[in-house]
Amino acid sequence: MSATPGRPRRTVIVGAGGAGAPLAARLAADPGRAVVLLEAGDSAPPPPELLDGGALRGALPGRPDGWRYEVELGRGRPDVIARGKRLGGSTAVNGGYFVRATRDDFARWAAAGGPEWSYARALPILRALEHELDPVRDTALHGADGPVRVARPPQDGPVAAAFTAAARELGFPVEADKNAGGAPGVGPVPSNIIDGVRRSTATAYLEGAALEAAARGRLEIRGGTRVLRVIIEGAAEGPRAVGVETERGPVAADEVVLSAGAIATPQLLLLSGIGPRAHLAEHGIGVVAALPVGTALADHPNLALAWEPRRPVVDWEAGYGFPTALNLDAAAVDPALVPCPEGDLEILLGAKPLEFLLAGGRREAETLQFLVALQEHRGRGRLSLTSADPLDPPRIKYDYFAGAEDRRRMRAGVRAAVALLRAPAFSEVFGRLIDLDGAVLDDDAALDDWILARHGTALHTCATAPMGAVVDGAGRVRGVAGLRVADTSILPSAPHRGPANTAVFIGEFLARAMLVGR
Repeated sequence: MSATPGRPRRTVIVGAGGAGAPLAARLAADPGRAVVLLEAGDSAPPPPELLDGGALRGALPGRPDGWRYEVELGRGRPDVIARGKRLGGSTAVNGGYFVRATRDDFARWAAAGGPEWSYARALPILRALEHELDPVRDTALHGADGPVRVARPPQDGPVAAAFTAAARELGFPVEADKNAGGAPGVGPVPSNIIDGVRRSTATAYLEGAALEAAARGRLEIRGGTRVLRVIIEGAAEGPRAVGVETERGPVAADEVVLSAGAIATPQLLLLSGIGPRAHLAEHGIGVVAALPVGTALADHPNLALAWEPRRPVVDWEAGYGFPTALNLDAAAVDPALVPCPEGDLEILLGAKPLEFLLAGGRREAETLQFLVALQEHRGRGRLSLTSADPLDPPRIKYDYFAGAEDRRRMRAGVRAAVALLRAPAFSEVFGRLIDLDGAVLDDDAALDDWILARHGTALHTCATAPMGAVVDGAGRVRGVAGLRVADTSILPSAPHRGPANTAVFIGEFLARAMLVGR
């Protein structure tokens, strides 16, 4: 299908999540374009338990509004993860962490995607997507009327106050605004949970002007529509995407944009004949474009360091789960490591027990957690097909901590978290560590084993269809006309902060590129 004079250009977007909803809303503002937004999950308003910003009910695998994937972590250890499956995607179920990527992240991405990806060029878009609610923020860095409302949880609770005081006592700087692009430190976590309500990209973008575009016939949202593969036809100038095949039948398009997330998007590319030649042949799939899809998966390994407070401290009614974070350079803990000035570790304070956040139910004995994450895991994983059947889930192998340096830096993260708990400033709150003793903490090999037996993943998947190797800086798939990718698949590396903010940026960025014909 190709656009003809007098007919709006028909763009089909697959996935209404962190990037897909912003992309659809921005493109639908163009009178010369008709946008069809396909979402496999529900298009109805979210249930109350998903709106509750003080819980993480949607992060449990097995819910009807979530995808369930079996994965392999480090040393082949199995786990099960969930991703959002409804309008808003994973922004409808995540912890509300809305922190920008670092300046150095943008510099790395610009090396692959072109100067438009530099921090200086990205900043106007970061401002435009944001409605900053905290009045003390720098207006040169923050927007006041964008779709995504951003605020920071209160910091005056006993645990948040002790966390910040302990970090400062240990010599870490204050990072009052984690979206200002400055040096890493301790500070409040910018969040799109507002007044205790989780506000997804569906809430932020698919209301108001988007509804007006829908009324004018420029935006059609189809929930419950699972895409199986991209329809690609040969042409004199090479292969071209002309639509998608869904469980409900084909949907024609002048241009297809895959925005299904860094797991589902590469799976769709592979099923459509775009991927490593040998892997496609293994599953009997004809090669449309031989590209390294799924071969460099990047994510953030993390673990929960459990501790028991000496007295009751949990505010069970708080409308947030993670108020404060310390971002730091592992070399500050282990000077033998190569420094990472933008911060390769993050210690995230859990304000409530993880068990309560995920499943509900209070216990008399409070157990709290620090989430310790390695934000620059240098090893890479792999996403591949298990079969040519679109309904079979992909194989996901993170291969965490295969490298000695990654293990060493994660040890530094765990030791830094324990040092926070043991700092004098935390003494009025901290009772005891759970499941970690001094003998393990002080022994590198024993601590490695402890980490490998307990770590998980932060669900920050990126780089499964990266710029440079698979797509160009405008998300266009190399060698296939009419096909783009618009989600964190295209990032060559995971950002040094959580990627929710960056996913929204990608939707906004690519909308601008498409509207000017890039």
